[in-house]
Amino acid sequence: MSNRIVVDPITRIEGHLRIEAQMEGGVIQQAYSSGTMVRGIENIVKGRDPRDAWAFVQRICGVCTLVHGLAAVRAVEDALRYPIPPNAELIRNLMVGAQYVHDHVMHFYHLHALDWVDLVSALSADPKATSSLAQSISPYAKSSPGYFADVQDRLKGFVAAGQLGIFANGYWGHPAYRLPPEANLMAVAHYLDALAWQRDVAQIHTIFGGKNPHPNLVVGGMPCAISIDSGRQAGTALDVPGLERVRVLIGQMRDFVTQVYVPDTLAIAGFYKDWFERGEGVGNFLCYGDFPAKGFGDRDSYLVPGGVILNRDLSRIHEIDLRAEDEIQEFVTHAWYRYSVGKDQGLHPSRGETSFDYTGPEPPYQQLEVERGYSWLKSPRWRGQPVEVGPLARVLMLYASGDARMKELVDGALRQLDLPLEALYSTMGRTTARALETQYMVEAMAGWFDQLLANIRAGDVRTFNERFWEPETWPRSARGVGHMEAPRGALGHWIHIEDGKTANYQAVVPSTWNAGPRDAQGRSGPYEAALQGQTLLDPEQPIEILRTVHSFDPCIACAVHLIDPKGREQIRVRVL
Repeated sequence: MSNRIVVDPITRIEGHLRIEAQMEGGVIQQAYSSGTMVRGIENIVKGRDPRDAWAFVQRICGVCTLVHGLAAVRAVEDALRYPIPPNAELIRNLMVGAQYVHDHVMHFYHLHALDWVDLVSALSADPKATSSLAQSISPYAKSSPGYFADVQDRLKGFVAAGQLGIFANGYWGHPAYRLPPEANLMAVAHYLDALAWQRDVAQIHTIFGGKNPHPNLVVGGMPCAISIDSGRQAGTALDVPGLERVRVLIGQMRDFVTQVYVPDTLAIAGFYKDWFERGEGVGNFLCYGDFPAKGFGDRDSYLVPGGVILNRDLSRIHEIDLRAEDEIQEFVTHAWYRYSVGKDQGLHPSRGETSFDYTGPEPPYQQLEVERGYSWLKSPRWRGQPVEVGPLARVLMLYASGDARMKELVDGALRQLDLPLEALYSTMGRTTARALETQYMVEAMAGWFDQLLANIRAGDVRTFNERFWEPETWPRSARGVGHMEAPRGALGHWIHIEDGKTANYQAVVPSTWNAGPRDAQGRSGPYEAALQGQTLLDPEQPIEILRTVHSFDPCIACAVHLIDPKGREQIRVRVL
């Protein structure tokens, strides 16, 4: 048994991801990514009414919240050729856009920023100098010396009381940290601001979907009726005050993104420019495309186009067909599943199987048996190639397709940092791309909202199409795929409906594309590839591993769920 560096869990808010790194001379020679708990939602929805599938699969994750539900609804609508009203499409775009902005800001400040920001260093910062720094990069109204002095006092109180709470277990003082104390204090202050900001942003989901997380959805449109008669008591949340609240929230989101998140990202990136040369991954990128302007079936109207970029070649975008069985396939050669056709054969998700086959060591164990299965994640491939999905893939797709606004954002950021386009293929490039995508998305939300208002003012208040709701209108057998671009990347749900029931269901989620283990040919997925060749300053505190893996924004809850080795549930929570 060889010795490896083990980081388990590697995520800050939910675990399930284990990284093992084989070292030689302080350099990672091989890396292994393991999802350590198992998912089984696909089996739960079999035999159920497909109109209810969204309510089950949306519980795959509470971080990604609505995206699994929307993918499920789209899968059923695709199978039944079920069109939805334009207002419903706009509302869905607004809800997913809000999810992007919320999720990306939360990821940066609460899951990733502390990989670059030294909390303890902030204690020695000069609040006045911090204020000058903050005002030099942004017009954010809070950036006064008193504001930063108050944050520093709060931070000193945490430390003195020995109650670091959310700031516990960091590698504070690590030599890989480079920010001056004032930049650290600024980032910590904005970390705390983002906690309060995100509570307001979640209101968009509650207005359109009734609650957050897991807002309500419906096959055939959206369940939110529009009532705009200001002369009497409105009957729904989506009335004149509700619409005005959405408008105000979009403005607040835009201000925080443009005045805090993007400036902080670029400021921090400027101190870590060598990280634009580390952590590339596989060099292939995939998007399904999303945010339709003329209906989900009109792919040419998508704001974010679909396609595949291979070997960094932005001059050619390969078309993608989610129904073609020789394109997207999942392999289980090094995963704890079995296929009826054998472990080395890939299966298209429409024919996918979810059969558990744990062959790993008896928990707890020191290290994985990587020659066999070593993960509860499968290995998705496009035409046999590993691909990266997520914000970087979407930014590159928009850039390659000639989107003027994304080109302006990317070129402007790279000029500010004095870096070439190739710098995006990296750990810090991934983080920067996510911030630029957030600005792009919050600007798009304003346009969708204006279009929704224009439709309502023209007398169109429809949000639901009841025409194909009853199973008597359905074909006896139907197959569909509901795809979307979730914040973390390409998400697809495939459904087979037989005699009005769900006969088979498969979900291929973003973190499976990125975090999956080696395939039948021994090719690494993006996480594993991005870590190989990296040097660690201190193997006892492998912050470099955290930086690179966190730059993908892992959400392993989407890919795995908890049972014990004998298949029994571990915990049940009862809410009274």
